[in-house]
Amino acid sequence: QVQLVESGGGSVQAGGSLRLSCDSSQYTYKRNYMGWFRQAPGKEREGVAVVASDGKISYADSVKGRFIISKDNGKNTLYLQMISLKPEDTAIYSCAADIAPLSIATVTLSPYGVWGQGTQVTVSS
Repeated sequence: QVQLVESGGGSVQAGGSLRLSCDSSQYTYKRNYMGWFRQAPGKEREGVAVVASDGKISYADSVKGRFIISKDNGKNTLYLQMISLKPEDTAIYSCAADIAPLSIATVTLSPYGVWGQGTQVTVSS
């Protein structure tokens, strides 16, 4: 049963923008924490932005001022608006949902956590 589905990835030039979406089932969406993570070729997965059910948001330093995470509760959808994209933002972006606290430093989810399948973002110089 697929519970998180990302979309909105693509190829853009440096300085461009993309908006990623993560559609989820209502059950998955009600997990306390949701976030965006990315993995570049040959690198470890890293946290990009996370949001708690109380609205508290955290961003990786590398994306502060350029990325915005948001939620549409009516659509059970998580978004990541990305502007001023850089080649180093190139990665597979995945959304995650968990009842355990997520942070930018999260590497693995709890047994109740869910990962999406990911969407590719490629930024050319």
